[in-house]
Amino acid sequence: MIETLPRREREVFEVLCRIEEGTTGAVRAALVDPLSDSAVRTLLTRLEAKRLVSRRSDEGGNVYRPVPRPEALATGALRRLVDTFFAGSPATAATALLGLTQQLKPEEIDALQRAIDQARER
Repeated sequence: MIETLPRREREVFEVLCRIEEGTTGAVRAALVDPLSDSAVRTLLTRLEAKRLVSRRSDEGGNVYRPVPRPEALATGALRRLVDTFFAGSPATAATALLGLTQQLKPEEIDALQRAIDQARER
């Protein structure tokens, strides 16, 4: 459903996923191309109507958070990215990702090795 959102709604939703929760002001401040406060409120209200965002009242105002877990959304987004730009090949995507970094931390190398070992076992 995320990919079908209008561009600005998707941007606001992605910011909210990145910051995990926040007020209208926090979302607005995290946008690369900021909108007015009322525009952000409107977009958050639309996302809430679509059940993608929940709202709770706090002493600082309304606090919004994504309803779907960001990890679950990330998996779907990564699948679409791999399908779209890497012809469905996770290995090609992983190779491209590894090319983006100068040096991996030892724990990152260990995590990658575990993932490779698990893929071999399947």
